[in-house]
Amino acid sequence: MLDTLAEIPALSLGRQQSDPDGFAEEFGRSFQRFGFAVVRDHGIPDALIERAWAMTRAFFDLPEEQKRGYFVEGGGGARGYTPFKTEIAKGASHVDLKEFWHVGRQLAEGHRFAAQMPANIWPDRPEGFRETFLELFQAFDDAGDKLLSAIARYLGLAPDWFDPAVKDGNSVLRLLHYPPVAADAPEVRAGAHEDINLITLLLGAEEAGLELLDRDGKWMAVKPPEGAMVVNVGDMLQRLTNHVLPSTTHRVVNPPPERRGNSRYSMPFFLHPAPDFLIETLPGCIGDERPNRYPVPISSHDYLHERLVEIGLIKK
Repeated sequence: MLDTLAEIPALSLGRQQSDPDGFAEEFGRSFQRFGFAVVRDHGIPDALIERAWAMTRAFFDLPEEQKRGYFVEGGGGARGYTPFKTEIAKGASHVDLKEFWHVGRQLAEGHRFAAQMPANIWPDRPEGFRETFLELFQAFDDAGDKLLSAIARYLGLAPDWFDPAVKDGNSVLRLLHYPPVAADAPEVRAGAHEDINLITLLLGAEEAGLELLDRDGKWMAVKPPEGAMVVNVGDMLQRLTNHVLPSTTHRVVNPPPERRGNSRYSMPFFLHPAPDFLIETLPGCIGDERPNRYPVPISSHDYLHERLVEIGLIKK
């Protein structure tokens, strides 16, 4: 097992303002080599993060029947609550040992994406849940825009290339709870998988367990510095760049026996483009030595639907 941070320095997003090209080069190189980067100075206030952690714990501490009241049957987990042991990694034999809650983008009434992006669901408890996570969603969204600008620069595109792609994008903030696991549990908390979206922004969890698969086939344990976040490439960006930027395979392993009585909480932000965005290979990522793997483009909405079927959130 390797220590990820021994090989990968934490980059400061604050540097982007004074040296956008320098930050883009460092960030892009990390993405191209590892499929992920560690980013500090991301601009999300510490007080907001602490409030969000407290809200997350308080919600998942609610009685099971109360939480299940926010589960939308047939909704693909798009909004609200998804019960324990529902999602399964593509190709896995065991379901993941987790429950989660999804917050999506707030759309105005009658918005053109209303059919593809359902309205948010808000629990009655804990008090302040809605306000906290709408604020956190916006903070993640702002940080994601800055990181996408760096990616665009690294790929030789205009810094604002992604702006129209992600305007009113179908991004999702996921609140994750991995309950305590039995000492002899055969499953992992989350099986090896790649994310579906463009990029994922992940705030650090108190309990360890996140691992990423390096290109040499070794799993790397990830524990970002306090206050930093892990940012990884998703399959949509991998497809868009013809694998110049590789999607990261990652998992959450069960803790050692002495820690299996502890819950693990996590808050990933899955940054998605708008449903009508066409994922079409960038011309600059195609060449004689890198033929186009995806000659037929696909909308982000259709691609998302295909993947949600594969991981069991939407039934055929």
